[in-house]
Amino acid sequence: MFDRVIPDTCRQLSCVECSVDTAMYWNLQWHSRLPITNKGNMLRNRHSIFFSAVYELGFFAVAMWTTPVAANRMTSGFEMLELRRLAVAPDAPRYTPTWMLGKMVKHIKKVKPEIIKLVSYQDVDVHTGTIYKAANWILEASTDYMPWSTEERQRKSIVQSKAAKNRWIYNLQTAKELI
Repeated sequence: MFDRVIPDTCRQLSCVECSVDTAMYWNLQWHSRLPITNKGNMLRNRHSIFFSAVYELGFFAVAMWTTPVAANRMTSGFEMLELRRLAVAPDAPRYTPTWMLGKMVKHIKKVKPEIIKLVSYQDVDVHTGTIYKAANWILEASTDYMPWSTEERQRKSIVQSKAAKNRWIYNLQTAKELI
């Protein structure tokens, strides 16, 4: 085992694409509310991309993006990506989540030009939305908990959070590009 080298600032980190397995592993270790993920749910989407923030040999944050869970209910939902998880190590430098959001947005714009909007849901019981505000996302809506399915099988499954959610969006197209 080696001693973990911790950067002084998030700007020393590198934000790179990683495998779904890497993202799921670190999400399980660090996510405050939704540590459990399903590989099939992450991969069976029109779009998916996974990121890690690394320094030296250490991981300090991971993120999982996929086609939105409710893409069929959203205008242009299949041209969007949803931030399904963002998990940050407890010893990560201050501002790592906001820094990482900025890096991921730039990378997604570059490698996935078909994506026009990003969406993320914030659990209001444990988070305040500071990272989204700092990264210039827009609070689009707030909603109470609602189960995804009325099917018996789904109702009996483990529900990880019944908190109200805030929906944040980030438009990847400028006003000029939308005209």
